[in-house]
Amino acid sequence: MTPADPVSPPRRRHWLLQAGLTAASMFIFAWLCGVAMRADAKLTTPPGLFRGMVHGAMMPVAWPSLLAGHDQPIYAERNEGRPYKLGYSLGVNLSGVLFFGWLFLSLSSLQRAWSSKFRSGSTP
Repeated sequence: MTPADPVSPPRRRHWLLQAGLTAASMFIFAWLCGVAMRADAKLTTPPGLFRGMVHGAMMPVAWPSLLAGHDQPIYAERNEGRPYKLGYSLGVNLSGVLFFGWLFLSLSSLQRAWSSKFRSGSTP
């Protein structure tokens, strides 16, 4: 590894593989969430707390699909009232904590790796 090339080819392949696997798993998860939401919309009983949590957890995943022009249900208009709303907000918040927690942990590990590279005496 030369000072002009701070990332070695095996590490670059590792990062590219990790990014590809992350993108593929996000695509599959979003597709499965869409299938689940469409199936849930066909149920006749109004959703309560648990289904509200599931809808809330799937809402952030539905955003790119909505942005792309697919009309995907993300909130049950006919629900059990307060229990559904509590479950929905809990689901949104927990999925946000998981997603942003993972994002911040990934960024912090990348920052640690980058700063340890410069502490060892090499420069870009």
